[in-house]
Amino acid sequence: MSDTTFDYIIIGAGTAGSLIANRLSADKTKRVLLIEAGRKDDYHWIHIPVGYLYCIGNPRTDWLYNTEPDAGLNGRTLRYPRGKTLGGCSSINGMIYMRGQSRDYDQWADLTGDDGWRWQNVLPAFKKHEDFYLGADEMHGAGGEWRVEKQRLRWDILDAFAEAAVQAGVPHTTDFNRGSNEGVGYFQVNQKNGWRWNTAKAFLRPTCYGRPNFELWTGAQVSRLLFETQADGTKRCTGAEVWNGSEMSTAHAEREVILSAGAIGSPQILQLSGVGPAALLQQHGIDVVLDAPGVGANLQDHLQIRAVYKIDGAPTLNVLASSMVGKAKIGLEYLMKRSGPMSMAPSQLGAFTRSSDAYEWPNLEYHVQPLSLDAFGDPLHSFPAFTASVCNLNPTSRGSVRIKSKRFEDAPAIAPNYLSTDEDRKVAADSLRVTRRIAAQPALAKYKPQEWKPGVQYQTDEDLARLAGDIATTIFHPVGTTKMGADSDPMAVLDAKLRVRGIQGLRVVDAGAMPTITSGNTNSPTLMMAEKAAGWIVEANRAA
Repeated sequence: MSDTTFDYIIIGAGTAGSLIANRLSADKTKRVLLIEAGRKDDYHWIHIPVGYLYCIGNPRTDWLYNTEPDAGLNGRTLRYPRGKTLGGCSSINGMIYMRGQSRDYDQWADLTGDDGWRWQNVLPAFKKHEDFYLGADEMHGAGGEWRVEKQRLRWDILDAFAEAAVQAGVPHTTDFNRGSNEGVGYFQVNQKNGWRWNTAKAFLRPTCYGRPNFELWTGAQVSRLLFETQADGTKRCTGAEVWNGSEMSTAHAEREVILSAGAIGSPQILQLSGVGPAALLQQHGIDVVLDAPGVGANLQDHLQIRAVYKIDGAPTLNVLASSMVGKAKIGLEYLMKRSGPMSMAPSQLGAFTRSSDAYEWPNLEYHVQPLSLDAFGDPLHSFPAFTASVCNLNPTSRGSVRIKSKRFEDAPAIAPNYLSTDEDRKVAADSLRVTRRIAAQPALAKYKPQEWKPGVQYQTDEDLARLAGDIATTIFHPVGTTKMGADSDPMAVLDAKLRVRGIQGLRVVDAGAMPTITSGNTNSPTLMMAEKAAGWIVEANRAA
């Protein structure tokens, strides 16, 4: 690396950054630099679907964050995985293709005052890069870079759970991505022929790699952004300082810097650069470029409550993977057919429903798995079981991301503040009751489900909310820490076009820009935001 000038600098080669790099470098007259702190995605476990087990918690592919002790979790801390490799979280996540619900985007439009975020106006951006396995229709695109397929396996116990959910009043669905998620069915996944399909495959190679105007730096961590004061007194972002492990370099942007380091990384970089709550920056001896109290605030996440049921009479992964013979069969099936347990997403079956009649839209999402374990990364249980993880789709609790020092090497303090509102605790308790109602339906009776965790002895709202704090964990969907909003919102870091308020030449394009969390998995909504932002950037600089 050396001092170099580009038209655009993109920080973070994850979900958003990969797409933006593809779109901006399509103009051969513009030089594009993509900076990634992690390494290339040449680790074999990235590409085998079940490899997330070996990527999360691995410094080769994960930032290895942990949360602060959380009162809502009865003082527990959680592992907080974030992708650190080309493709970012799309290289280590659950591969579930989920857009959210139409009301999510209509709410964004209301909060920002920009109708461009309404459902009918974001749908074309979803479809533009989509390659849907059934082909194009009014809701899906075909021929794009982002492959969406059906899963390549099924389980008797999951089919039975689905039927039980229908008996409990949840309709059957074959597609969660048509505006309303309500229903039960198998998730669609970002895979191609049994392999994980990450954004590096989709958007960087071979397209970007063959463009002479595109440059990629890996193993390169941004220490801070650079700013200059213009003649009219306004601030402009002009580039970034980058550490490659042995030396610091400077990269300059003549047009824009796009920060796509994620809902944890982007607020950290902004704060280290002097953009954030003034008191926090002064506490760590950082010169204040812009007092922006919303940077690092408004953290939202989906907290999953993992109910485990012992069963009889159905194969589960607990049993299949308990012997060398079983493991060999699993490996052989994947080798020969690219199917079976090695091809599966962490969760195969999904369901969206309401925790009570008080909710007009589904406010719960289930991730149902033919396996059980005490915590992610622990061994599977020795008995046959399934897990019904349920999360509150629209939590009212809000947390924060705040730097702990002025050193870019130091991880920030991540404080989700789970279950910190009465509404979230009530939804948690009611969601466990919904799980019990489904498990009690006739379709599951032949498998004799027994609630092993949390346990039927816990019945009151107080008991169930406390138990949720004991057993719940993140489902890896942090958003909102650099939210967009209306001019009247003092906590809105970004305007409706994802430009940082008060600074020219700087946008934040990642899940942190969401003002409220989407009703489902957050990877594909982030990709949609990147698609829209790339279009705005190209248009703005064409007019300049």
